[in-house]
Amino acid sequence: MDFDLVVKNGIIVTASEVLQPGLEIGIKDGKIICIGTALPASTSTQVIEAEGAYITPGGVDSHVHLAQKNSPTGDGWETGSRSAIAGGTTTIIAFASQPKDATSLYPVLEDYDKKAKDQSYADYGYHFILTNPTKAILQEELPVMAAQHGITSVKLYMTYEAMRVDDRQVLDILFACRSLGMTTMIHAESHDMINLIIEGLERNKNADPFFHAVARPRIAEDEASYRAISLAELADAPMLIVHMSSEVAVNHVREAQTRLLPIHAETCPHYLFLLSEEIKGKSHDHFSGAKHVCSPPLRHHPKDLEGLWQSIANGTFTTFSSDHAPSKYDHPGGKRLGLVDGIPRFTKIPNGLPGVETRIPLLFGQTPACQPPEKANLTLSRFVQLTATNPAKLYGLAGRKGSIAPGYDADLIIWHPKDTGAVTISQDLMHHDIDYTPFEGVHVGNWPRYTILRGQVVWDKSKGVVGNMKYGQYLKRGKGQVLTGRIGNLPRGMIEDERRYWL
Repeated sequence: MDFDLVVKNGIIVTASEVLQPGLEIGIKDGKIICIGTALPASTSTQVIEAEGAYITPGGVDSHVHLAQKNSPTGDGWETGSRSAIAGGTTTIIAFASQPKDATSLYPVLEDYDKKAKDQSYADYGYHFILTNPTKAILQEELPVMAAQHGITSVKLYMTYEAMRVDDRQVLDILFACRSLGMTTMIHAESHDMINLIIEGLERNKNADPFFHAVARPRIAEDEASYRAISLAELADAPMLIVHMSSEVAVNHVREAQTRLLPIHAETCPHYLFLLSEEIKGKSHDHFSGAKHVCSPPLRHHPKDLEGLWQSIANGTFTTFSSDHAPSKYDHPGGKRLGLVDGIPRFTKIPNGLPGVETRIPLLFGQTPACQPPEKANLTLSRFVQLTATNPAKLYGLAGRKGSIAPGYDADLIIWHPKDTGAVTISQDLMHHDIDYTPFEGVHVGNWPRYTILRGQVVWDKSKGVVGNMKYGQYLKRGKGQVLTGRIGNLPRGMIEDERRYWL
């Protein structure tokens, strides 16, 4: 076998184990061909010496917002995907968002396809955001989108007036997606709770950025998460609750999982590393707290972070995504929309933070690769599950992405050898098109030395981004897998076959 690339002397980490040191990875035509020892290398074979460093699968970030109309100062495909590969992410799944007045998904797909085509350094796919789930869309268009275009997931919002769907619409979507084997994602916050609190804050002239966190209390996420789980249980449909930030809401998921309901959970770096104190801003720039405005908001107490870390370690969370949804800070069309005639108005601040580049290094820094074992927040295999293997399986990319095994795309992160790759995160190091990082000054114990996409080195820490913007391929995805629980559960209190009377 004449390999195109051989990676030598690394420690391979999979979702189930850390393999013995010194194994080699043989790559041909963008695929992993074999894992072994003493693999032959001809004069045409590129050889990368890992020097005893860990090798993990290229990251799959399944929650990324790029080139969306409601974020005109945010990242487009070129800058967002460039940032992704610089941080070890080789696959991104972004959102094609349906306007509330749109009665078909075909124009939505066509428009988003034009934005992404030949603009991505990373491989990519789409989710649909459904805001107007008409009968024609659910019964006629979604089957075509899944079968012909490989778009096998949708996202719903329980809040935001311009995007929210009511409980009946959630049910209609769940039943439609269940029949197609599609994954339903849901943003769970109580719209009415939030609106009531916002009205009171504005009436009392409490409008600084920090009051964004006050306006969206934990109980609003707790209630909506429980309600979303109940809707999914009635429909007997898999669901992923996105960007969870509340320990109580996550406990609702864990309780559902113990009853074998197919309820998955996702969290993000900002909910593990940052607190609402950041939203108060700096003394010299009070409005700078706007940089940390996101929904759900950063929580108030360290115990909130501790609860989420426990759920990272114990398996409650299925995926760990960036929710990269940034707007520039120092721009009149970005976060500074929240300054109205010089007066802060938190309701006008665009939601979202940059994070697609920092997601993987932040979490890797909490593993035994960078921490003493007694201080590590998760194992190396759990890291691989959360950042690569699970999202690949959940979103229909199993067998191609998310693992290091023969037959898979040769998507790899090669880290620095121990104690040589530490980085302090700063805006100067970032490759996005945003003017700040919320993780400024955070120390991480390692950073990707090489990012490899389908056998090609696209990031070399010593040289920077070396990939081609047109190298990223669109991924037609298959049906997602249920990774926790099962289909076929009877909702509590129902008699056997009760659904047959009304389905």
